[in-house]
Amino acid sequence: MRRLLLPLLILGLAGCGATAPLKPAVGKTLPVAPYGVEMKPGAVALLKSTPQAAPERSVELRKRSEERLQDPFDLPPSDDK
Repeated sequence: MRRLLLPLLILGLAGCGATAPLKPAVGKTLPVAPYGVEMKPGAVALLKSTPQAAPERSVELRKRSEERLQDPFDLPPSDDK
């Protein structure tokens, strides 16, 4: 048990480092401002996902099995080779 405790403690301490604002790498710059925008967006704004990239779930999950409706595209495989 003690052999496992020390590596877990070290791993836990390694994961809780200080966080700082994101900055471009040395010698690199942020992308140019989009067309029609006067100010360049910051790193936080560029990392924020759009609703299109991460849409919210719009369908309710089924709670129990239900009979499926007839699907016109559920066709048997063709015999063409």
